[in-house]
Amino acid sequence: MCTVSFVYSNDTIIITSNRDEKVARPKAMNPKTYSGNYKKMYFPKDTKAGGTWYVLDDSGNVIVLLNGAAEKHELQSNYRKSRGLILLEIFDSPNCMAQWEAIDLNNIEPFTLVVYFEKQLFQCRWDGKSKQTIQLDAKGKYIWSSSTLYPAEVRKEREMLFNDFTQSKGVILPEDMSHFHEYTKDDDPEYGLVINRNNTLVTLSITQTVIHQNKIQFTHKDLLENNIHQNNFLIL
Repeated sequence: MCTVSFVYSNDTIIITSNRDEKVARPKAMNPKTYSGNYKKMYFPKDTKAGGTWYVLDDSGNVIVLLNGAAEKHELQSNYRKSRGLILLEIFDSPNCMAQWEAIDLNNIEPFTLVVYFEKQLFQCRWDGKSKQTIQLDAKGKYIWSSSTLYPAEVRKEREMLFNDFTQSKGVILPEDMSHFHEYTKDDDPEYGLVINRNNTLVTLSITQTVIHQNKIQFTHKDLLENNIHQNNFLIL
């Protein structure tokens, strides 16, 4: 939920996310399928609030959550609902982009969504006062880092590292992006892509979806327990 990349390469979509979280937070449940009001959704569940930071369906739609909007916000003492639950409310709808426009976000903590919906890519942001929606090139390459954990200069450095990495390769494979998300600046526990800040705030997992033609490959790697959960879907 705190570092997300989107890569189009060789007619393949690769969406990868690192989840940075406090060690004291209860462990998330392994990914599985849940039935919503409008669709079946596949996601790892946050056991504390019941939401998620990464969700997909068997139509090849994916939304990933990052904490914070464009810049770090001032934390309030109380919010109405978890952002992970808001994510599911947006996703579990006939049209998640229409639901994004319609949903009431009053008294919800700022966040960013990376939305891949009906083969289109969007960046959706709530800064605590207003929504911002930007359509991006679904055949492009992008990286996002949470503004709540990474200052602007660190986010800029990560963009440079990402651009250098992706431009150095003719074809980018899913394993390339997994390696980038796990080992880039692995000597920097404060601001590397995998962090460990005094054994209090750490990168818990790396989650990746690969979409090629009518096939979806999902991988969720638990970095603390060093186990991997995988699943494959056919796009319906």
